[in-house]
Amino acid sequence: MPHSPRQPETQDHSAPQGGMIGQGTMMSRDAIAEKLAATGYIADGELATAISLMAFLKRPLLLEGEAGVGKTAVAAALAHLYDTRLIRLQCYEGLDQSAALYEWNYQRQLLAIQAHQGRGAVEIEDEIFSEKYLLERPLLAAIRQPTAPVLLIDEVDRADEEFEAFLLEVLSEFQVSIPELGTIPATTIPHVVLTSNGTRELSDALRRRCLYHYVDYPEPDREARIIMAHLSNIGASLALQIARMVEAIRKEDLRKVPGVAETLDWAAALVGLNLRDLHDDPEALQDTLLCLLKTREDKTRISREVTERLLGRVA
Repeated sequence: MPHSPRQPETQDHSAPQGGMIGQGTMMSRDAIAEKLAATGYIADGELATAISLMAFLKRPLLLEGEAGVGKTAVAAALAHLYDTRLIRLQCYEGLDQSAALYEWNYQRQLLAIQAHQGRGAVEIEDEIFSEKYLLERPLLAAIRQPTAPVLLIDEVDRADEEFEAFLLEVLSEFQVSIPELGTIPATTIPHVVLTSNGTRELSDALRRRCLYHYVDYPEPDREARIIMAHLSNIGASLALQIARMVEAIRKEDLRKVPGVAETLDWAAALVGLNLRDLHDDPEALQDTLLCLLKTREDKTRISREVTERLLGRVA
């Protein structure tokens, strides 16, 4: 017998929290940047503007850029800024709706069927297709939070086009249809951040649905501020030297360009060696480049001679 859809036993979802689009006053980009800095994320003006518009217009924000530039960290910073939960959906090739939305706990359902033998089929079906057997995955969990979470859809370009079309539908309506339970509207509208490394072209429909910002490697001054935000015991002069050295290394012909996380690892290593200036110990400098260089080819390219040449450009 087919199972008739029914509404879940939850609170009234008729008016998701979050207000109307454009309601209230738009926060200035300087105010956003200051609040992000308090969480440890140093944003440039364009990113701060994008985040301000994201909150004001209640639109998803698509962040595109090379791996390691800090796209994922934006979502974590926003969760701190809004004092809310961060829910992450990691995309990959072959990702399907069940892994992103919901699944039924089949093992518990089988045990329940065995435990309820002798009862009517409809009664058993109503029991096993109830809320307590439902396994929430990131998308369903995100729209059922009492306080709007930050939903991070990470590396959306790794998912296939079919999943992207499904995702677009969810982001447009913020409701989910579960055949056994009916339609579940959003309790709250999450703050949605999508990231892409540009491994494939995203659809025009998804791009139109989102605000867009390209995240590039930070300029040395901003990367020095990032280093100082994460390492309280580093001097401003050394932080700027490290940022300038990393910028020079990124311009070399590398297979894997070091990201901000690698910069922070290198800076921590140098501080741990009690360096106050990059020129003080060239041997330690060369030895610790393993924090930045992640392939054999890159370690070969950045030889001691290359390091000395690049170091000559750093004040």
